[in-house]
This record gives sequence, C-alpha cells and structure tokens, in this order.
Amino acid sequence: MDYRVILGISTTHLISRLKQSITASLGVTFGIAAFIILVSFMTGLNGMLDGLILNRTPHIHLYNQITPSEEQPVDLYDSFEESFNVVHSVKPKRSQSRIHNALPIINYLEGKKEVKGVVPQLLAQVFYISGSIELNGLVHGVDIMEEDRLFNLGDYIVEGSAEDLARSENGIILGAGVARKMSVQLGDIIQITTVSGDIFSLKIVGLYESGLADIDDVQSYTNLKNAQKIMGKSADYITDINVKLYDINDAVPLSKQLNKQFDIAAVDINSANARFETGSSIRNLITYAVSFTLLIVAGFGIYNILNMLIYEKMNDIAILKATGFSGLDVKMIFLAEALIIGVVGGVVGLIIGYLVSVLIDHTPFETEALPTIKTFPVNFQASYYVIGIFFALITTFFAGYLPASRAENIDPVEIIRGQ
Repeated sequence: MDYRVILGISTTHLISRLKQSITASLGVTFGIAAFIILVSFMTGLNGMLDGLILNRTPHIHLYNQITPSEEQPVDLYDSFEESFNVVHSVKPKRSQSRIHNALPIINYLEGKKEVKGVVPQLLAQVFYISGSIELNGLVHGVDIMEEDRLFNLGDYIVEGSAEDLARSENGIILGAGVARKMSVQLGDIIQITTVSGDIFSLKIVGLYESGLADIDDVQSYTNLKNAQKIMGKSADYITDINVKLYDINDAVPLSKQLNKQFDIAAVDINSANARFETGSSIRNLITYAVSFTLLIVAGFGIYNILNMLIYEKMNDIAILKATGFSGLDVKMIFLAEALIIGVVGGVVGLIIGYLVSVLIDHTPFETEALPTIKTFPVNFQASYYVIGIFFALITTFFAGYLPASRAENIDPVEIIRGQ
C-alpha cells in the first residue's frame, strides 16, 4: 500500500468534483466555526457571571452566628429530666457580634499552606446624613489593599482607587447608589451617624458600583481602623473574617474544621452559592450540548455527500480494483478524502471562528448593571480550538467510514457487466 498514491488519487477525486468537495468542507467549516463562536462566547459570558459572584465571595466566611440556646431553663430541673419538654417562642441567646480571639485566629489561618489570604472585617450599621434625611447604610471596615488583591474590589471602583483609600485616614469609598441619592461626588465630605448617635465626617475618595442596586444603595468601604474608631471599638474588634484559598475544593473540609476548632460559624462558598453553582453548571451543559450537536449535524452532511460521491465513482472503483488495487486500498482512498475534507474544513472553521470571536470581543457592551464591562466577554481558551479540530477529524472519519467500507466490498465485475 503506497500512501502517496492513495493520497494522490484522493486529491484527484476531490478536485474533479470540486463543487461537492467544497460543499462538504463548508459543512465542516460552519460546524466548527459555530462551535468555536458559541462555546467561546457562552463560556466567556458564564465566566463573567461567575466572576461577578464568586470573585467577591470569600471561600470561607467566619462570623458569630446568632442562634437560640440549645439548653433552656426547663432542662435544668431534675423533675423534668425524663419528660418531653416543648418550649415555644425561644429567644436567641445573648452573644456578641465580635469574633472572640479574632487576631489569633487570623494568625493561625495565615500560617496554613492552603490559605491564599485573610481579610478581617468590621460591619458597621450607620446612617448617611443628607440634610435632614438619614439613609440606611452599611460600612465595611477592611484592609482595603488585601480586599482588592483577594476579592478584586478594584474592578468595581468606577471612580478613585483602593490606593486612595489606603492613603486616607478618614476616607470612604461610597456606593454609587448612595452617591446619586445624596448628589455627592469624588472629593466631597459626607457625614455619617452610628446607631448610638455619634457623628463622623468622611471624605469620598472613591465610588463603588457592583451593578446590584440593593447593594449600591447602602454599602460602602473604609479602612478597618477607621471603622473601629467610628464604632468606638478596640483594635481587636472584628465581626467577620473572609478567607481566600488557593484551591476552592478545600473550602468545605476546612470550614468544618474551623467550625469545630474555634466554635464559630464557618460558611463555605459552596453552601453560600449552591443555587448559583447549579445554574452555572446547567448553562455550561447546554452550551456544550448545543455545540457538539452542531458538529454532529455537520458530520451527517459529510456522510451524505461521501455516500453520493461513491455512487458517482463506481466506474473509478471498478477500474482501481481491476488494475490491482485491493478493497482495503479503495477504502483508504475514500477515508483519506473524508479526512482531507475534515482537515481543510476544520482549519478554515477555526480561523473563521477565531475572527468572529475577536469581532464579538471588540463589540461595545455597556450597561448600568455591569459598569466595569465595556465589551462582550469571550473566552479564547486554546483547548476549545484543539477540541474543535479533533472533533472535526473524528466526525469526518466516521462519516466517511461507512461509505468507504461499502466501496471496499464493491465487486468490479458486476459494475463492468452493468455497463
């Protein structure tokens, strides 16, 4: 079996029926191009949506959870020890919002190899004062540079920067919704009052916009020390600890360990975003299902074209076998034709898919819900292009295998006799 001869005959067949060959290649081309465009755009969109939620969500969130006391006064009486006691309207037990021994816990977490970073946080409930109007607000006291490094806060700061807040002792990054309601802008001084009635003046060094109105209308950021001063608390007063890990899969076991070790509420990212994770998985499943369906449909088109090609090449098959070509040689000729169609159509499809993806990536996309997104998101992951060309070859191989097997078993004597 001379592969150069087989390849030459296959090429001659394809060129002699150039229109049909181009039609078959276009089936592969548009199938692969549609696959690349769809999977790149959809996974890019899913990645953006995941990032909006998951990038701002700690892998483990530690805080003091307010729960009813497990032991009620009736349980302390020996006479009721053997009874089935039912207590109605159980009130939460008295507990502090602060995390006990927060600083040692932070030092312990920072020493663990699976922990990328830890951000202590103080949540302060305040009122933004606008003339005679008081707006409900929530100020997050954080280490702003760590918050930016670990949770990409800078991506949502539309004016100013995290560095501006780090350099300011009494600065605040104000929610964009609050700023619009109060008609204030960068550099203005605003006043806030705590629930205890203390009033503080803060300078706006940045504006924050998450795209979620419920958050932007109340939420702001300031330095942790400034938040502790506003609340009149000591330097070890911390209400929340947010942990970012190198591997998100470590979140569940580590959260359980921390819960038992420090007797503190520890919520992992999977529990906090279970519904969102389900939606994201379903979107990805639909994306891949539709994409591979396009390739399979293209494969059926190739099968039909090659099947018709064999019927038109009956005389050629008879001549090839009469001149000494075996059935396997004939089969390899038609398989080579299918693979040539797959390679040419696949490569052209990858090029077209890439060019259209670049065009989508540069198409303006501006919306108030996503202030930091300026163009449509596209994922140019190389593995999609490898999958595309591989699937093109596999599809065309199987599409050409059955017609090629039929050509292998054709009896040249019957063809010549029929002529």
